[in-house]
Amino acid sequence: MQPIRTLIIDDEPLAREILESHAAQIPDLEVLASCANALEANEIVQSEEIDLIFLDIQMPQISGLDWLKSLRNPPLVIFSTAFSEYAVEGFELNAVDYLLKPIAFDRFLKAVNKAKEQLKARRPESMSSEHYMFVKADKKLVKVSFDDIVYIEGLKDYVIIRLEQDRVITLQTMKSLEAKMPSTLFKRIHRSYIVNIQKIQALDGSMIEVTLKNQTKLLPIGKNYRDEVLEIIQQNRI
Repeated sequence: MQPIRTLIIDDEPLAREILESHAAQIPDLEVLASCANALEANEIVQSEEIDLIFLDIQMPQISGLDWLKSLRNPPLVIFSTAFSEYAVEGFELNAVDYLLKPIAFDRFLKAVNKAKEQLKARRPESMSSEHYMFVKADKKLVKVSFDDIVYIEGLKDYVIIRLEQDRVITLQTMKSLEAKMPSTLFKRIHRSYIVNIQKIQALDGSMIEVTLKNQTKLLPIGKNYRDEVLEIIQQNRI
């Protein structure tokens, strides 16, 4: 399953630490940010693709419930709060689950498993057979054809999708982007590079050669990826 892009929102530092610790034990969860209030999180939700939010209810400036109501297309939400009286209203907002503090790991895991089931329904496996994906860039969703991608370069908190005649810059991790792409077509060759296997022109020592805008571009092969890259080359060698 693709990584679950997760956001934690709670005004209590200890509560955030507990949620972060629990999330770190579940490989599928990728915590993109941990915020102290909903206004701080609002900017992230507008710029990132978020699958799941762990949301406190009683917070300064605006409550978790009121903030959630303000979102046009909210992600899945699991409420985390010390007050049980909000449970009914939380479920009326179609919350996945409602966790009461202090949150034990087994209860946290149960809630995450519920979210996974709902995410499977939202993004079925059949999507992997598509020939394109949508990525958020320039405050809009941009359609990118897999066939047009030559390689992808990771630079800190964002990635550059290098197309044959253009490029798309999107604010997300290499890991989350790689999960959206068919593994039969794309291969991670370095911590900072993913290449379209069909675009490989040559292998030169520890470098892969591709063509971009009629110019040769050399991409490094990381030592941890070299064996897998060589295996792909050998499989298609005459």
